[in-house]
Amino acid sequence: MATETSLALSLVIPVYGSELVLPELVSRLQATLDSLPATRGSYEAIFVCDCSPDRSWQVLTELSAQYPWVRGIHLRMNAGQHNAIMAGLARARGAIIVTMDDDLQHAPSDIPTLLAELDKGRDVVYAGFAQRQHAAWKLLGSRLNDKVASYLMKKPKGLYLSPFRAMRASIARDVLRYHGPYVYVDGLILSATRNIGSVTVAHHARFAGDSGYSLKKSISLWLKMATSFSIVPLRLTSFAGMAMAGLGFVLAILLIIQKFTLDRMPIGWSSLIVTVLIIGGVQLVALGMLGEYLGRVLLTLNGRPQYVIGDTVGLPAEDA
Repeated sequence: MATETSLALSLVIPVYGSELVLPELVSRLQATLDSLPATRGSYEAIFVCDCSPDRSWQVLTELSAQYPWVRGIHLRMNAGQHNAIMAGLARARGAIIVTMDDDLQHAPSDIPTLLAELDKGRDVVYAGFAQRQHAAWKLLGSRLNDKVASYLMKKPKGLYLSPFRAMRASIARDVLRYHGPYVYVDGLILSATRNIGSVTVAHHARFAGDSGYSLKKSISLWLKMATSFSIVPLRLTSFAGMAMAGLGFVLAILLIIQKFTLDRMPIGWSSLIVTVLIIGGVQLVALGMLGEYLGRVLLTLNGRPQYVIGDTVGLPAEDA
């Protein structure tokens, strides 16, 4: 992160597949932030182009020439939303940092609402939504993610972990202390503070284009949360193993009793195969979970980067 907070506000916005949205987003951001006395003339927006397949980077380059407060970072390889946010946080110079999506589902006009709640003494403020404009599978996955986050990371009850959030620069510095390749920003925030507020705002339909957030990426994000901030999955596999061992022990006693009381063993391959499949499945799940943890440790020790910057525009020389 920039050594000094020389601006009132920094916006960090990951960009993917949004060449048609960016001009409108920049226009609305300027209209909103110039209307606030606290941010007028003292803000920046850092757009992190996550190796977008369209012309998003070219559009950002043109917008940066037109708007002095627009900065751009182009990543050589797709790093994911949370890793892209880390690239932006590392170069933000605002005393307050707002992160948001690039598709105008998060309205720039709601930024003052987040800032007003932050002024009440909060370290971080999340935007919650009364009704979200998402596909059914994504809403279901979000509910599951919310339940798991509450259990694994002790997330405050009722708090929705939205990518539309405002935080103080001191919290961003704490988040940036994490150097591993598997980033989950909300987990890092919850590790840094519990002084978190929330506000309810409207969630809008995507301005143009299609979402780049697939089911595969959602599962990958869930695994980051589950394995990077808790050992509960390992404990669950241990409990499952002990439960299956106990079940096997009970079945063995029953079979011994049956042998001596009935003097015959029932012929039943189905029960044997079911038992083998259950025990084998539990073993494979346990091995897979151990492999997930070990793989992450290996890549972290090998120094796999969170992101690789290919080009920048509009950034001060020391931050480029």
